[in-house]
Amino acid sequence: MDPVRILSWNVNGLRACERKGFRRWLDRSGAEIVGIQEVRATREQMPRRLSEPKRWQTHFSAAERLGYSGVGLYSRGKPDGVETSLGKPAFDKEGRVQLARFERLVIANVYFPNGNGKERDNSRVPYKLRFYRTLFEKLEELRASGLRVLVMGDFNTAHTEIDLARPKDNKKTSGFLPNERKEIDRWLAAGWVDSFRAFEPGEGHYSWWSQRFGVREKNIGWRIDYVLASPEAMNHVQAAFILKNVKGSDHAPIGVDVDPALFG
Repeated sequence: MDPVRILSWNVNGLRACERKGFRRWLDRSGAEIVGIQEVRATREQMPRRLSEPKRWQTHFSAAERLGYSGVGLYSRGKPDGVETSLGKPAFDKEGRVQLARFERLVIANVYFPNGNGKERDNSRVPYKLRFYRTLFEKLEELRASGLRVLVMGDFNTAHTEIDLARPKDNKKTSGFLPNERKEIDRWLAAGWVDSFRAFEPGEGHYSWWSQRFGVREKNIGWRIDYVLASPEAMNHVQAAFILKNVKGSDHAPIGVDVDPALFG
């Protein structure tokens, strides 16, 4: 059987991304499931071509604050259920999580917080780390119950020095702080697999670039978007990739191709 494609993309504002061709890309993506982050809109604020596109099932979770955060899920088949709460109002009000069940598979579509803060003083790092840990505990419970889990989205953290173009210049920047990187370490130590690194150990592969002129063309980027797989799910992952040539956002879509047996 042909593999099933599952994609993730921080669209940096869905309506803005649509003006650059999002819906056309979605329909041509070949994906069965697409998770998007940083939607920045409620369902009511979207045109129907985005909120209820033909041949797609949709689910959105918006932040209480308008024009901020938010995640969305497009799927060819209807999920068995979608959960959006971590049981912590401080996290739930920001619309950062969708846990979508497809038979034995759970897709966690997640927009992890940025630690910068309004003054770019790293003031949101404690919140970010609490979010990581709260989500980790939730997903470990799902794993323990026998479900296979893929966690995909914008993790807002580059794990190692090869995951950003200029590591020495960013030692004190949120997204590459030691305590943020240790959170990724902790997930991997618990058995989660960075699917992209399972197939590509080399440097120069990034998923986000500053919007300053020429930065993306020069490939001065960060790899902060991931698909992490539980060991049981990773057994069915056949490929992992970054679609670096897809434009429309400051992030590139990422994804995995999986054996259809992952679901059953």
